[in-house]
Amino acid sequence: MLTLRSIPHQRQVAVDVQYKDHVIQGQRLDLLVQNQIVVEIKALRMVPEVATAQVLSYLKATGLKRALLINFGVRTLADGIKRFSL
Repeated sequence: MLTLRSIPHQRQVAVDVQYKDHVIQGQRLDLLVQNQIVVEIKALRMVPEVATAQVLSYLKATGLKRALLINFGVRTLADGIKRFSL
């Protein structure tokens, strides 16, 4: 859909996340939209708290300020969207 609307985006963008004194390599953002918004996609009945920590870690690692956590596993999609802003 993003391609059809000519919205610049990248899929599976590699980032290195720093946790305490360790660098965790090989982490991948699901989507990076317009080099400004991290989008993490899930398809679960309930999103675990670790998903929120994951999104926040991605924001810190990239230096970006905005993210969306979208869960397609809920009955109404509007209930499955969580917005983050640092």
